[in-house]
Amino acid sequence: MARIGVEGTLTDVREALMEMGHEVVDLRSEADTAHCDCCVISGQDKDVMGMADTSIAGPVISAEGQNAEQVCQMVNNKLS
Repeated sequence: MARIGVEGTLTDVREALMEMGHEVVDLRSEADTAHCDCCVISGQDKDVMGMADTSIAGPVISAEGQNAEQVCQMVNNKLS
C-alpha cells in the first residue's frame, strides 16, 4: 500500500488509513514528507495569505470539515 504522511492531530484518520493497510508517517517537519505518496493535513495551519510552499510532489489533502471516512476516500481517489 501507499506511504501516507498524516498531521499529528488527525488520529482518527491515521487509524483508518492504517486499518486499510497504508503505512502512516507522522508529519512533524518538512523532512517527514520525504518518500510519502500523499500527505493529509488538518487545514488549520494555513498562513494568513492562504499560500504555502509544498515540499512534496504528491497530493496534499486537507481534512478540514471532513470525517475520517471521507478523508480516506479522498486519499484512495488521489492514489488510484
